[in-house]
Amino acid sequence: MTTSIRFSADIEERLDRLAKETGRAKSFYIKQMVEDNIDAVEDCFLAETVLERIRSGKEKVHTSASVRKQLGLGD
Repeated sequence: MTTSIRFSADIEERLDRLAKETGRAKSFYIKQMVEDNIDAVEDCFLAETVLERIRSGKEKVHTSASVRKQLGLGD
């Protein structure tokens, strides 16, 4: 898959310097950064989506007390 990304001048300069000094393509580092960080980004943005559903009443929530009661666990 090919994707186009526009970076700030500062990030572009840093990527250029990194690529030049290491002999690797900028795309190598961009791909590495995405692969290494996509889990954290997904967690953050998906959590925000769930939080909005909770706040709007569209997501069911359970208290720890109700879960303990349903599981037959004592306090």
